[in-house]
Amino acid sequence: MQNPDIPDAQLASAQPDAPELALPKLARQRLHDTVVDHLREFIVEGQLAPGVKLNERKLCEVLGISRTPLREALKVLAAEGLIEISPNRGATVAQLSEAEIRDMFELMSGLEAFAGELACERISETELAQIKALHAAMLLSRAQNDLSGYYSRNHAIHDLINIAARNAALRQTYVTLNRRLQALRFRSNFQTSKWDSAIRDHEGMIAALEARNGPALAKILRGHLLAKRDAVLAERTLGVAAAEREA
Repeated sequence: MQNPDIPDAQLASAQPDAPELALPKLARQRLHDTVVDHLREFIVEGQLAPGVKLNERKLCEVLGISRTPLREALKVLAAEGLIEISPNRGATVAQLSEAEIRDMFELMSGLEAFAGELACERISETELAQIKALHAAMLLSRAQNDLSGYYSRNHAIHDLINIAARNAALRQTYVTLNRRLQALRFRSNFQTSKWDSAIRDHEGMIAALEARNGPALAKILRGHLLAKRDAVLAERTLGVAAAEREA
């Protein structure tokens, strides 16, 4: 997920008017999708933090593009709820309220639990093998203290379980909601204890999938998502308290 050309110092400490990002110039092929993917990645990994005003000129320089494809990409991200576009203020990274965070994670816990039940009925041996391989790669990322690699594999495991549910309506709802939660899910792993807890959950997920035990997998997934909700809300409370002390 994290681009190796982007220094660590430019991560979540980004200030309004857009951070100083660095990225190789983009190829013209599939430019629109590539721009959307890079901007979404910046938001997920905190390089463009909630509330940051996007500076179009700087982003065009970073991505090596003109303003037309940039603005098209911003419209896509606005439709996904990742940014907000105002006629007077331009584009800013969206900020979720405490109530929105709570509601969305509770809904996501239900979606993932249901997907887990269906996946236990419908998953193929090939898909199960892919999930096991991703889990092994996730463990390696954990050993290397690679949060970006860990998260990308973690995300892929959840995504494969959802795909294995074979339910198009569920899939569409899941993808739409998960895009709004990705940045929060990423930040919920900042503490290594959270990584280790998530790994134990994932080991339980694989065991439940192997046993085709839908109720067990649903219970694990629901608890997994609600734990992330609690971690995000706790971090948010600490951030608000720190800001009040500095004020």
